[in-house]
Amino acid sequence: MTETPQAVAPPEPLPGTEALFSLDPAVIHLNHGSFGALPVPVQDLQRRLHREQEADPDGFFADLPERVGAARARIAAALGTEPELLALVPNVTDAIAVTLANVPLAAGDHVLVTDHGYGTVTEAVRRRAEDAGAELRTVRLPLDLPDGDAVREAVLAAVTDRTALAVLDGITSPTARRIATPDLLRALRGRGVTTVVDAAHEPGMLAGPVPAEADFWFGNLHKWAFAPRATGVLVVRPEWAGKIRPLILSWEDHQGYPASVEWRGTLDYTPYLAAPAGLDVLEAFGPGAVRAHNEQLVGYGAALVAARTGLAPLPSSAGLSMRALRLPPGVAETLPQAQELMAAMWRRHAVRTVARPWPGGGVLRLCGQLYNRAPEYGVLADGLAGLLG
Repeated sequence: MTETPQAVAPPEPLPGTEALFSLDPAVIHLNHGSFGALPVPVQDLQRRLHREQEADPDGFFADLPERVGAARARIAAALGTEPELLALVPNVTDAIAVTLANVPLAAGDHVLVTDHGYGTVTEAVRRRAEDAGAELRTVRLPLDLPDGDAVREAVLAAVTDRTALAVLDGITSPTARRIATPDLLRALRGRGVTTVVDAAHEPGMLAGPVPAEADFWFGNLHKWAFAPRATGVLVVRPEWAGKIRPLILSWEDHQGYPASVEWRGTLDYTPYLAAPAGLDVLEAFGPGAVRAHNEQLVGYGAALVAARTGLAPLPSSAGLSMRALRLPPGVAETLPQAQELMAAMWRRHAVRTVARPWPGGGVLRLCGQLYNRAPEYGVLADGLAGLLG
């Protein structure tokens, strides 16, 4: 049943969020899921870290591995995993590269992805399969699949006795729904399939620990956990930790995973050191309160856009700060068309949102975050109505 704005009321803004971000007030930011937004206290800490680094570079780098290790321990605790299983990485693009370099594949193996996967991750998997002589198989998940059970059954139906690897989204980027649930991961593990979870949107958005059923799990902290760009995590099951070799050998290589993956010479490590401060912000407002606010707000926004434009909301998963709606046939079916729609919303209405190409009509994704306010979705709705009219 499609929700209406009357059925979904917007939440009251959480107290203390008015000056928490430094976003341009002349811009309506409804695309938190792409690049995030950094709270001012975390910005301030990162600036202090930069000044500390430039005051004494030798001393800063001498102590850096231990300080990164301390940040790793704090982040691991927040994600419900062990520090020795978690490596800090710049983003999920790095994480999938490390993962694919360490997962054995043989000629004739089947590798599963879905058509909801993030483009660069899917492309990395395709290249790895091609190099190994494995066969990439794409599971088609219709946009109107009603629930998680239907998604689970569709993925499991594609598994064969030659399926060696499945690379699945925790929360899909274009369509904002869950795929790699613990139930699905458990079923795949029971069939002997190595599982890799692209959890780019999970840290900070979903409660609960990293699923123990996943062989490899990676996510970004700069989206919903308020960490600086670029900060991500790679988490592996215990049996993999001693086997991981980094893509680039460094002076910490002798330490083994995770330090061997984290250390990349003279990179900027201030995002890693400042990431725990993002968790502090989340804790100060209450993770449950933030999630409830964001879910209610984006639910209101999606219902409002649907009511004013006639767009159909796609099935959504509970607990998410993102929603998706289906655009009409002929709109945003290709990447250039989707880019033009986003550019038009920016030029005409100063709205930052995201559309993703899809055959038969693209997908519009909405986000809700502490800095968003209910009237902003009305501007998006009216602007879209005009563009699509």
